[in-house]
Amino acid sequence: MTEGGPDSSSPGSQPRSRRPRRVAPRSSSGGIEIGRRPASHPGAAIIGPTPATDEPARSRPLDDSQPSNAAGGSTPRPNTAAGASGGQGALPPAGGSSGDAGAAAGEAPGIREQLGATRAAVQRLIAAHVELAKAELGEVMDEVKRVAALALMALAAVMVAGLLVAIGISLFLGEALFGSLGWGVLHGSVLLVGVAIAAVLLALGLGGGRIGMDLLLAVIVGAIVGVALGLDLTNRGWTAAGDAVAGTVAADVRPLVVAAGSLAIVGAVLGLIGGARGGGMSGAFMGGLLGAIGGGLLGVLTAVALGPRVGAAVGVTAGLIAWPAFMGLTVARRGIDAEALQARFVPRQTIETTKETIEWVRERTPLGRRS
Repeated sequence: MTEGGPDSSSPGSQPRSRRPRRVAPRSSSGGIEIGRRPASHPGAAIIGPTPATDEPARSRPLDDSQPSNAAGGSTPRPNTAAGASGGQGALPPAGGSSGDAGAAAGEAPGIREQLGATRAAVQRLIAAHVELAKAELGEVMDEVKRVAALALMALAAVMVAGLLVAIGISLFLGEALFGSLGWGVLHGSVLLVGVAIAAVLLALGLGGGRIGMDLLLAVIVGAIVGVALGLDLTNRGWTAAGDAVAGTVAADVRPLVVAAGSLAIVGAVLGLIGGARGGGMSGAFMGGLLGAIGGGLLGVLTAVALGPRVGAAVGVTAGLIAWPAFMGLTVARRGIDAEALQARFVPRQTIETTKETIEWVRERTPLGRRS
């Protein structure tokens, strides 16, 4: 048995070679052999030569995207050849009529429409820039807030550190010099009060020279008190005075009784005089009472033998208390110049210059007719 297809199996037939038939795809020629006029389409034009293909006669190309009709076949494409020869399927000319071109392109916008479109575009552009600026400004403000918060935190830390140093130094000096932390707390507090009063008086225009003089007087008072108490000079003095005037009193309390009684009487007299001058009878009574109490306490303090350390601590305390007292006496004696204080906050030179300028303008350019 020889190979050759179905014709080779027939007895008595001559073997013949098979030649592929050149056919065009169905989309172009409907499967009709190239070079032959189809009998069923006598008026159809023959498409020019196409490359040969081994595709079967009834096959469809893979790229044929032509939809199928209801009968199952393919919908034929427009016959461009027939249209080119003047048939009914011919395409309209590319140019078309002028009316159709104008309708297709549309009418050109007018000047008002163009101005409106331009204005809208400019507004959108400005709005976009504004939104961008707002966004960036928000980021900048966030950074500013962050930096400000960190700066405030750093400033607060520095202030707390300064307070700790000041308080620590005061406590250390109180313990090291006077034997107690309480002296450090007392001295630091009184010193800060004096600094605050001095700052207020400087702001009111009292003058730094006078405040410095009051500080010098306070230092002198503190030194005198410290030396007197530290060397027990007051105790020795009251002991001698007690031995002279109160020999019947016990020796251990004799200086205390003499000192407290004597200074209480002196304080009461001074209080009566001062109170009577300022507030009459009621003022005299209150002044005498307060003077007696203050004199008695001072007598007790000066009658006791304190020793060098405690005496020095009391002297420092007396000096720190004397400084604000001297500043108060200075203010009471000299007062505060209210006019000078007001002049510091009023631009007098500018006001005077403005008045002179107005008068000069009025003299040269009268505002109304002169009669």
